[in-house]
Amino acid sequence: MKIIVCGAGQVGTGIAERLSAEGNDVSIIDASEALVERANEVLEVRAIHGNAAHPDVLEMAGAPDADMLVAVTLHDEVNMVSCQVAHTLFNVPTRIARVRAQSYLDSKYGELFSREALAIDHIISPEIEVGTTVLRRLELPGAFDTAGFVDQEVMAIGIFCGPDCPVLATPLHQLSELFPDLPAVIVAIVRNGIIKVPHGEDVLEEGDEAYLIMPSSQVGRTLQIFGHEEKQARRIVIVGGGNIGLYLAKSLEKLQPNARVKVIEGSRARAVQIAEQLDKVIVLHGSGLSEDMLREAEIASADAVVAVTNDEQVNLLTSALAKQLGCQSSLALINSANYSGLIRSLGIDAQINPRSVTVSRVLQHVRRGRIQRVHSIHNGAGEIIEAEVLETAPILEKPLRDIKLADGVRVGIIVRDGKLLQPTGATELEAKDRVVFFALADYIREVEQMLRVSPDYF
Repeated sequence: MKIIVCGAGQVGTGIAERLSAEGNDVSIIDASEALVERANEVLEVRAIHGNAAHPDVLEMAGAPDADMLVAVTLHDEVNMVSCQVAHTLFNVPTRIARVRAQSYLDSKYGELFSREALAIDHIISPEIEVGTTVLRRLELPGAFDTAGFVDQEVMAIGIFCGPDCPVLATPLHQLSELFPDLPAVIVAIVRNGIIKVPHGEDVLEEGDEAYLIMPSSQVGRTLQIFGHEEKQARRIVIVGGGNIGLYLAKSLEKLQPNARVKVIEGSRARAVQIAEQLDKVIVLHGSGLSEDMLREAEIASADAVVAVTNDEQVNLLTSALAKQLGCQSSLALINSANYSGLIRSLGIDAQINPRSVTVSRVLQHVRRGRIQRVHSIHNGAGEIIEAEVLETAPILEKPLRDIKLADGVRVGIIVRDGKLLQPTGATELEAKDRVVFFALADYIREVEQMLRVSPDYF
């Protein structure tokens, strides 16, 4: 595919890097000469300096032949106009825009993004995406990663295997014998920073991170089996009152009216502004790095601290300090993959990477076939994908054991006519099945072909 990415910031470069690595023809546009130079140096893309909303700049980037435009600059208006110009002048088939201002996203203004108006096919709001992810983590404190599939009927979770995990050193094939009525499948294991698809004879070791796919109704039981019986957070301290922090506070007021929520915001003006928009949440003015401020927020008795400021170093240190002061669990917003190795050593329970969340949303529109959802894990080393099997797929009506799926692929669950099926070697896929599976990055294209085309294609 030929794809234009507007914006060479952290999100834009992350998208461009991922799409380029998969063999797509990628151009990236940014108004900053420094960011364009950096993109030319570190990415295998064509980087262009200019305003992404200008027709001549889009034309220079290859808009007349482009299959998709992804506008993720820092400015909503530039993103929206870029999509409009791409549609009106160059007839780019698919247009995606990042929109951060919540006023644009109000449902009563939904017609603004119709084909007859701004002609944007898909809106991405990082604040809402990240906020929704944080809310899921707060509901499932025993999981460091979560993602919903098939209208939330299926859940993928990441579980840390600590020293008290009851199933350590147990061959995976024995887990199905020990818990025959538990339809959960371990689809990936991360050990010493390396991700792999496990086999039946493999065992879990202390320090492993295991990714599982299961019916949403079985998440609680699965966490218990792996030694995680943490209770849902009711006393929550949010550090950072920006768009994400405010979205979380509002959502918690609505979804958990009995929760005790406090927000710490460094800007007095912003603290006053968000306090006026909240009913029950207490807003404090101060720094999350201040021990006195954290004590004022009663951090020692808090179930969770969520650090979502614009400074990832502040988020890391605040989360670590909160844990030292007695907070039960911590979650930090981290943009750079370079800090991933510090998370466990600092005692931080979970992290959220806005770039990874946004890239996952974009990828589901890039993937070929009828892809419904994509969740990128371990810094893009693998993906959990929900896909509908097409009638032309060459794997129809064949037992999974005979399909010879690559070692880098593992099917987690199948949804057929609204029923959830746990796959076995004898399971045969049918047209319109919804399949949730894991694939290592190097095997994704192969799986796409297996799900979408007939043997005559080859």
